[in-house]
Amino acid sequence: MDNSLPPADELVLVDRELAQLDARRSQLLARRAWLIRVLHAPVASVALPPRPPVADSTPRSAQNVLLTLGGTLLTIAAIAFTLVSWGSMGIGGRAAVLSAVTAAALVAPVALLRRSLVSTAEAVAALGMVLMVLDAYALHRVALPETDGLGYAAVAAAVLAAAWTAYGSALSRLRVPLPVAVVAGQLPLPLGVLAAGGGSTAFAWAALVTAAADGAVMLWARPASVRITAVTGAVALGGWALLTGGLLSLTSPWDGAPLLLAGAAVTLYLAWRRPALAVAASAVAGLAAVTAVGGLLRAAVPADWAVPGYVLCGLATASVWWLRAGTAGTTSASAPASGAATRSGGSTADTAGARLPAGVRLGLGCAGAATTALGLVWALPPVAAGLLGPLARTTEVWSGEHAERALTSYPGTAVLVLAVAAAVLAALPRLWARCAALALAWALLTALPVSLGLPFAATLALQLLTSAAALWIAVRPGPATRGLRTTGAPGERSGTSGTEPGPGAPTPPVTAPSAAPSGPSAAGPSAAPAGGPGAPRPGWAPVRPRTQAPVIAPGTVLGWSAYAGGLASAVSAVALALDVRAATFLALGVVLGLCSAVAVLGVDARRVVSACGAVLAATGLVFAMAAAGGFEDHWTALALLLVPAATAALGTRAPRPVALAIEITGGAVGLLALGIAASRPAFLALALALGGVIAAATAVRPERRRFAAWTAAALFLAATWVRLAVWEVTTPEAYTLPVTVPALVVGFLRRRRDPEASSWTAYGPGLAATLLPSLFAAWTDPEWVRPLVLGVAALVVTLLGARFRLQALLVLGGTVLALDGLHELAPYVVQAVGALPRWLPPALAGLLLLAVGATYEQRLRDARRLRDRVARMR
Repeated sequence: MDNSLPPADELVLVDRELAQLDARRSQLLARRAWLIRVLHAPVASVALPPRPPVADSTPRSAQNVLLTLGGTLLTIAAIAFTLVSWGSMGIGGRAAVLSAVTAAALVAPVALLRRSLVSTAEAVAALGMVLMVLDAYALHRVALPETDGLGYAAVAAAVLAAAWTAYGSALSRLRVPLPVAVVAGQLPLPLGVLAAGGGSTAFAWAALVTAAADGAVMLWARPASVRITAVTGAVALGGWALLTGGLLSLTSPWDGAPLLLAGAAVTLYLAWRRPALAVAASAVAGLAAVTAVGGLLRAAVPADWAVPGYVLCGLATASVWWLRAGTAGTTSASAPASGAATRSGGSTADTAGARLPAGVRLGLGCAGAATTALGLVWALPPVAAGLLGPLARTTEVWSGEHAERALTSYPGTAVLVLAVAAAVLAALPRLWARCAALALAWALLTALPVSLGLPFAATLALQLLTSAAALWIAVRPGPATRGLRTTGAPGERSGTSGTEPGPGAPTPPVTAPSAAPSGPSAAGPSAAPAGGPGAPRPGWAPVRPRTQAPVIAPGTVLGWSAYAGGLASAVSAVALALDVRAATFLALGVVLGLCSAVAVLGVDARRVVSACGAVLAATGLVFAMAAAGGFEDHWTALALLLVPAATAALGTRAPRPVALAIEITGGAVGLLALGIAASRPAFLALALALGGVIAAATAVRPERRRFAAWTAAALFLAATWVRLAVWEVTTPEAYTLPVTVPALVVGFLRRRRDPEASSWTAYGPGLAATLLPSLFAAWTDPEWVRPLVLGVAALVVTLLGARFRLQALLVLGGTVLALDGLHELAPYVVQAVGALPRWLPPALAGLLLLAVGATYEQRLRDARRLRDRVARMR
């Protein structure tokens, strides 16, 4: 073996290669182990938290049932004793029995808790608390019978709540006393107010103070059961107080406003202290504050200005979120310098907004937004009347009369609500706010004629200007997107200028956690990968690219928003313009120009929709011109054919989607023209022929050749048939030959291009279109000319089929020839049979059967041979 290296150097090279192979094998084994773990990952067992030891010896469920039944029976017995057996004992005996039993029931849990019998202690303690209620009742019946019941109940509830609170605090392992004390604490103030003869306002204040106390318990109490009970009481009593305040704000604003504002302050404080309840509580506080201030404004302003006052209050409440949102983009970027900025005289509002919790800001913003939304709903009827009023026509077209105005008594301040809301939303640098501002601005312009009572000309001009402005924004949405904030990456705050990587951007590699580098460069060739023998190398960890949802450009969203409003205003303007002839031409011309401009300058589907709208506007203009000229229906139909002719001409220059859309719309207008011309068959034939000319001209274009050519042929054929019907031609060949001749020519050309094509596909439809109707006509024709000509034609077709081995020609021609010959020979056969003796036909039939039976096998082979030959034909 001749080597170019010395043996010592070659040995070093071989050892190095083997070491690299070992390292590669270790990498592959580690990768294999990781893949196996991923594919067959064992289900991790969930470690259950240790259960506390059961104090009693019996199972917990059975124990609870027994204790509940026992406590219930003892309670029933105590109630029965108090109500029934009370009168049979003296005052000393009564006091001794109740005191002894109550004291025993309250002291027994101490001994039971020492023995760890918690459930039993809770049952006995519950019995003791029931006995305390009975003691209070007995005390009222015996010692204080003349005391007012409600006042005594209020004092007793306060005493019991304090006693049970002390009892539950002393025996902290009992879970029942403290929640029951909270429940008892709900009664003293409301019952005291009712005992003092207070009205609904005083009762609402008592409920609000009790709800505030419940809030304090919720904030500072530790047991979850106590907090849940306090929250329930606060919601019930606080909700009653706020509802009462809301009703008072409608009838007596100065009585309801303090109650609502106090409730808002308490609720807002709870929202500040409890982030879990921040959104809901602050939303309630915001609604209460808006109701209070709005009620005061409603009492001070005229009735028409009541809703705008509430809307202003709602916007002021929502501004709490807006102030913070306005500075959110700069807060994170300039956090180190925020203190210096504040010391140097920064904005007090921004600093206060920064201190508000996010939940509080969100809740207040939702409350203000809800109020504003209700105000906008109140302002929508003039918008609906301005948009849909012209469509509900009550007068004749071009009569010069105008429909009566709707909503004449509706407050004119509705447009003010729309204007203020649009201005506020336009100031927000958010896409949804900008879209809403556009919609509100459009609604404002639509509602102005109704609210201000503008005359017909001003209303039409305003609607056309609204449509033009909206469509201009749809084509050029750039100015509407100025000031919008870009959405940052998932890890960034909204409002920063960071952007996510696009779909084609490289994804950073994901490495497995490792404390030390691994690989051949960090360790020897035989070193195992970091992380253990089964862990993959960092470079082997699979990289999962982040999926990114498609982002719609702000200009597209704003453009579509404005586009929808522009189209709606255009339709409403055209409907309104039908009152006056000149206004109709003006509106249709303006709409045609606007739609044509959007079709030329716009993008995406807006171009297609606008192109279709332009075709419809042109159709309306043709109708208007025909009506103005006094054209009859058939002349109007011919004039409408100008629309599909124009769309066919424009389709050669328009982009593909736009061209297809306008041609389809033009075809629909052409069908409308044919329907109008159907009352005059002669003009219908002319319209069909003109439509065939338009379709034939369209067929010159390669992309429309197949469909347009067939359409042109069908229209020309229909025109021919209608014209023949007008001439009262009843000969079927006059209708079928115009179909057969072109069909046979097309079939011949196809067979030349594709010799393997079936003759049934190439010639079958054309031959059947003439031979079959002519055959039916020949069977009912008493003359001899038609059967003779049909027989000769069928014979020629049959011979051509046999000569060129074409199955369709042979079968169709032979069948028609046989049936035609049978029809012609049938009378003579009948005469001949009638002249023969009666025994001769059966004899001839018998001889025929004998001949066939004698040569049956030969005839069968001939039939099979004939079938195979016909089957081999094309």
